[in-house]
Amino acid sequence: MASRDSSVKMEFDGESAAKIEQIAQRKIRQRYALIVGLRILVLVFVLGGWELSGRLKWIDPFFFSMPSLIFLQIVDWFQNGTSQGPLLVQVWVTLEETLLGFFIGSIAGIVCGVVLGRNKLLADVFDIYIKIANSIPRVVLGSVFVIALGLGMASKVALAVVMVFFVVFGNAFQGVREADRYMIANAQILGASKRQLTTYVVIPSALSWILASLHVSFGFALVGAVVGEFLGSKQGIGLLISTAQGAFNASGVFAAMIVLAVVALATDYLLTTLEKRLLKWRPAAF
Repeated sequence: MASRDSSVKMEFDGESAAKIEQIAQRKIRQRYALIVGLRILVLVFVLGGWELSGRLKWIDPFFFSMPSLIFLQIVDWFQNGTSQGPLLVQVWVTLEETLLGFFIGSIAGIVCGVVLGRNKLLADVFDIYIKIANSIPRVVLGSVFVIALGLGMASKVALAVVMVFFVVFGNAFQGVREADRYMIANAQILGASKRQLTTYVVIPSALSWILASLHVSFGFALVGAVVGEFLGSKQGIGLLISTAQGAFNASGVFAAMIVLAVVALATDYLLTTLEKRLLKWRPAAF
């Protein structure tokens, strides 16, 4: 009799847990729908207010444009191309420079951050030079790279690398320094070599720091590529912005900014997906 009551109770508890799970999932979906709705409402309010202000001449459309004019500019670029060629070609040129700078700068930053984080002597030796290099406004280096490397892709990639390197390096270095000392000590007791310690303990421990820096650093890589194109280039979104600015085409400037924002958001989504796959062990944030 007692076993029967116990089985009935377990079945009842299972049904209760399932109902609680269904309620929780429904609340999560409702909250997500609320967030999406509020985001759309904010967007409609901003764009509608901007459009209305331009049409009522509260702001000068010549200087500030309007959403409708920006939309028509983007459509025109897709249909007829830009003054430098097809729009997608300009996007690809900038994206290629950004990705190259992002990957080179990220890899270099991770390697240097891990090496210096694991070697205190090297960290103390190079500390002053890293601080000096980090204190230099990196955008200023764009002019130096254009002079030294020309108007081609190399100068934009170099500036993107410099923009990314210090962000990733700082997080990788700090992540290595913040690695769990007890876990490191236990691995050493078990006979792990320095290479195994770095590969299987330190780097996984610093992975959340490194991946967090990648979200920010891609934006910096995009800024580096665009600024490099703005300073001197043959193709790219930065040159498109510079050309629109020279022609006092506010709609063109805003349209190019929107194209850049779409590229940045799409890449951030991919990085977020990658982070979730690599950090499945991390508890979900509420």
